[in-house]
Amino acid sequence: MSASKPVVVGVDGSDAASTAVVWAARTAAARKLPLLLVSVVHVPAYYYSEPYLVRGYGDDLKNAGRAHLDSAAVLAREATDDSGLEIDTKLHEGRIAEVLLQYAPGASMIALGSRGLGEFSGALLGSVARAVASHSTAPVAVVRGRTLDGHAPTEGPVVVGIDGSEISAAATEVAFLEASARNAQLIAVNVWSDVSVQPSLGATEDDPHWSAIQAAEEAVLSEQLAGLIEQYPDVPVQRVVRRDRPVRVLSEFSEQAQLLVVGSRGRGGFRGMLLGSTSAALMSSADCPVLIVRPGDAS
Repeated sequence: MSASKPVVVGVDGSDAASTAVVWAARTAAARKLPLLLVSVVHVPAYYYSEPYLVRGYGDDLKNAGRAHLDSAAVLAREATDDSGLEIDTKLHEGRIAEVLLQYAPGASMIALGSRGLGEFSGALLGSVARAVASHSTAPVAVVRGRTLDGHAPTEGPVVVGIDGSEISAAATEVAFLEASARNAQLIAVNVWSDVSVQPSLGATEDDPHWSAIQAAEEAVLSEQLAGLIEQYPDVPVQRVVRRDRPVRVLSEFSEQAQLLVVGSRGRGGFRGMLLGSTSAALMSSADCPVLIVRPGDAS
C-alpha cells in the first residue's frame, strides 16, 4: 500500500460489516487514503485436541474469510464508482479485537459495524466494537444508525461534541477534517450542566448564574474553534451551546447528521477511564456513524 495511513475496516460477512465497508470506502476515497480490509478467523481452543479437526475447520474458516474479503473489495469498488481507490486485504487467525488493535498505530481510523456475526442478536453494541473503541490509539468509527438502501447516510452535517478538554480539541480537529473532505457543514455542540442551575427548581435562562455559565461555555466553544475556522475556511460552522445532557442533545443532532465526532472521554470523566460514559452511550444510541477520537488522533 501507499505510505498514507489507511482506513482499516473489519470484515466478517455480516450486514453490519458490509455497511461499514461501504462507509469506510467512501471515507477513504473522500480523504484520498487507501482502504485496508481485514478479516480474522478464530479457531476455538477445544478444536486443537484433534489435529485433523483443527486443520479442516481452520481451512474452512480461512476460505470463508477470503470469500468475505473478496466480496468486500467488490463492494468497496462499487461504492466509490471504481474511483482509483487503493484497496488491500489481510486475513489473520486470532481474535478480531486484538488483531485490529495491532493496526491502530498505522491507521488513519478503524471502522466497524455496530454488531458482527459473532455477537448476540439482541446486543445494542458488539463486544468487538466496544473493545476496539476502548483501546485503539487511532480514531474508531462505529458505523450504525439509520441507513438508506442498507448504506450509512452521506448527506447532512458533521456534528462534533466540544467541552474544552484536550480530547475534545483532538475530536474537533478530526471533525473539521471530515467535514472538509465531505463538503459538509460542521455543527459544533457544547452541552453543559450545573447542579446550581436546575429548571426543575425554577431556574430559567434569565437567571444571572445561568447566563454567566452560558457565556463561559460559549467562550470555551469559540476558543476551541478559533484556529480551525481559519485553517478550514471552506467549512461552514454552526455553533450550539445548550444546558442539557450531552447524550440527549448529541443524539438529537445525529438524527440529521452524516457523522458524529466525539472524544473518547470528556472533561467530566475519570482520568483512568478508557471510554467515557457519553461516547459509550452514543455508540449505542446515535442515529448515524460515530467517530471516537483520542488525544493526538488528528491526522
